[in-house]
Amino acid sequence: MKVTIVGAGNVGATCADVISYRGIASEVVLLDIKEGFAEGKALDITQCATNTGFNTKVSGVTNDYSKTAGSDVVVITSGIPRKPGMTREELIGINAGIVKTVAENVLKYSPNTIIVVVSNPMDTMTYLALKATGLPKNRIIGMGGALDSSRFRTYLSLALDKPANDISAMVIGGHGDTTMIPLTRLASYNGIPVSEFLSEEVLQKVAADTMVGGATLTGLLGTSAWYAPGASVAYLVDSILNDQKKMIACSVFVEGEYGQNDICIGVPCIIGKNGVEEILDINLNDHEKALFAKSADAVRSMNDALKTILV
Repeated sequence: MKVTIVGAGNVGATCADVISYRGIASEVVLLDIKEGFAEGKALDITQCATNTGFNTKVSGVTNDYSKTAGSDVVVITSGIPRKPGMTREELIGINAGIVKTVAENVLKYSPNTIIVVVSNPMDTMTYLALKATGLPKNRIIGMGGALDSSRFRTYLSLALDKPANDISAMVIGGHGDTTMIPLTRLASYNGIPVSEFLSEEVLQKVAADTMVGGATLTGLLGTSAWYAPGASVAYLVDSILNDQKKMIACSVFVEGEYGQNDICIGVPCIIGKNGVEEILDINLNDHEKALFAKSADAVRSMNDALKTILV
């Protein structure tokens, strides 16, 4: 099974490293426009093989899409990362043209591929990729919810002082500092609602910390995070390639689900060999429904900036 990652920066390279180390794919291709950059990252990862025991073939290419032919999954991380004080929304004009061009190029050589979008603003870039390519909606997936949910579980773990892997929790809505919705009501620790252990005040702080999780790291690092985003992409790719049918919050095209239409937004999905195999309709309370509608309005308003690009 072959995975192409377009964009060999921190997120793309981390994703390639995790996929290789875990043996998720038999072949990984890194592609970048910077001369020698992807080749160098691929060689560095390959030199880990004897010490970490993986057999994945990892290669890098400079802007040669023919080397990506036959990819089962293509991950798009291309675009500029956030800088301190910059919102994901401010990246629209810069990254839209990049994502559209990349999506069209990969399909020339891998017409049956499933595309995973990482570039920000992710919901809008996912929508752009869908509309620009005309692919079926199950084959275009934005990964933001997987990352946001992992951050949510991390903050719950810290608050509970319990292992994150024992915690089940999900973030839906837009992948933005003000649009994501950590579902504190449904979060659980080994099947027991976390509200049995944490006060409402603590839960609200956990939710608030989750929502600015990316911005917090950008402020500390001076650029976007990469370890957790790269691992989140690999987790999603694993469910696709190995038909694991995991329930993962992803940004996907909705047609009436949760009362919304004609946008890509984070909802619980079953992810398998066909990409998005099912959108799960979970019972939200009135407050959560209102938050989701508000989030959808914000995502839809960002999509308006794509009108000239999609003409």
